[in-house]
Amino acid sequence: MVNKVNPLTIGGLAKATGVHVETIRYYQRRGLLSEPQRPPGGIRRYGSADIDRLTFVKSAQNLGFSLDEIIDLLRLEDGAHCQEASVLAEHKLESVRGKIKKLERIENVLSDMVARCHMQKGDVHCPLIASLHTGIIETTEA
Repeated sequence: MVNKVNPLTIGGLAKATGVHVETIRYYQRRGLLSEPQRPPGGIRRYGSADIDRLTFVKSAQNLGFSLDEIIDLLRLEDGAHCQEASVLAEHKLESVRGKIKKLERIENVLSDMVARCHMQKGDVHCPLIASLHTGIIETTEA
């Protein structure tokens, strides 16, 4: 007899959320998702609350939150801690902005290096390879 409240097996939950079964098991070990009780002689069943929880986790991951940060967000989920959730989001936003600035510096360096490569004529050393040997990476860490 199929449980009408929680009709999904772990495979069904995986299919419904686009998350692999092993990922669901990993999330359970990390405390991101509870593991339902196994009825005697039966299999564990998952329901809409589990789908919602996995959707929350995947959405937070898509915004760049780590699993540890998602655990913190889940603890604050009841709405009484919106200020604390906002602080976590502000830190994430600051981190993302820092990554964007670093990526922009990398883009500028690579663009310059590609332009220098295109200016070279004949049998000369590649400016890109030469720059990497001299430590051009340092200019992207500022």
